[in-house]
Amino acid sequence: MKVALTGAGGMLGHDLQRAFRDAEVVGFSSASLDVTKLDVVVGRIRDAGPDVVVHAAAFTNVDQCESEPEKAYLVNGIGTRNVVMACEAVGCPVVYVSSDYVFDGRKGSPYNEWDDTGPINTYGISKLMGERFVSTLTNRFYIVRTSWLYGRNGKNFVDTIIRLLSEKDRIEVVDDQVGCPTYTLDLAGKIRELIGKGYGIYHVTNTGTCSWFDFAVAIAAKKGISKNIVPVTSLQFKRPAERPASSVLGNTMLRLEGIGELRNWEEALGEYLNS
Repeated sequence: MKVALTGAGGMLGHDLQRAFRDAEVVGFSSASLDVTKLDVVVGRIRDAGPDVVVHAAAFTNVDQCESEPEKAYLVNGIGTRNVVMACEAVGCPVVYVSSDYVFDGRKGSPYNEWDDTGPINTYGISKLMGERFVSTLTNRFYIVRTSWLYGRNGKNFVDTIIRLLSEKDRIEVVDDQVGCPTYTLDLAGKIRELIGKGYGIYHVTNTGTCSWFDFAVAIAAKKGISKNIVPVTSLQFKRPAERPASSVLGNTMLRLEGIGELRNWEEALGEYLNS
């Protein structure tokens, strides 16, 4: 199998290359492929001649998306359209990595793959824009929604908390946003497993839920760090982009298809911290 991978230089991209080590991978970093240029994308994908394209490239700075909305729409929306059109040109399926932020967080229970979307920030709108291009321009797609990613090869919440706790005796962490922390190594492996299965939308996260505060406390405990972690509300810790209060994704399609869910987030976090 030959795989073309966008976003190969990113946190998830590194682990996707590892997950597809049994295949031939043609990796495109943001420096080597501008996904916003249709002719360039079609040409590069056609030259690669892949059996599948995994589209992991994205503008993921949620707060910066608020001040640069057109960049978000261009990269996450139009860029995705371009990749899908390239896939149609060569006749191969596409895997699009999407986000829990396509939901508004008001459901009060885990979101299924067929629940109505309703993003409340620019990043979420741009990722939903990408989803709609995928689902309208091709029938051969996997949309993989995931959440709260951390991994070895990029800036993430886990490393940030460890750094802050090394610098300060007291930190504040939001306690009224709930989600599913997901280890990119686990996500990448499940994306690899999805190839060849039924097309559609899949929610893929580590199982279990927590708040950002709970997540920070678990990080400190597993690292043996004894510092004061204080829970605060979203109003007290104001950010440019509004976040969903509860963006927990139910991995329902994985269960319906008989595909195993990912392990619990606390187990995955322990492995990450000890690796």
